[in-house]
Amino acid sequence: MLTKLLYLLLMLFMANLSWISDKWFGIAGSVNKLWQRFVALLPAYLITLVIAYFIEQLVMGQVWPQGWEFYSITLCLFLVFSFPGFVYRVLWK
Repeated sequence: MLTKLLYLLLMLFMANLSWISDKWFGIAGSVNKLWQRFVALLPAYLITLVIAYFIEQLVMGQVWPQGWEFYSITLCLFLVFSFPGFVYRVLWK
């Protein structure tokens, strides 16, 4: 239960990182345009998928194969999690 909650909080943080920070993943470079922020969401999503893979392997002992439905649902969930950062960066200006 705790690992699921921690993973969801990590996913929420990673989804909003490109909207909160003006740098790529808060480290380097400059993100100024809206499309650059959306492009920065894709590697953040992939990083959270890799972390989820290792969490599942740690907790369950094996990783179950996933179909395209799993990835489309998690991508939509990731975009929904990024909505607070979008509101902060784009709609409040």
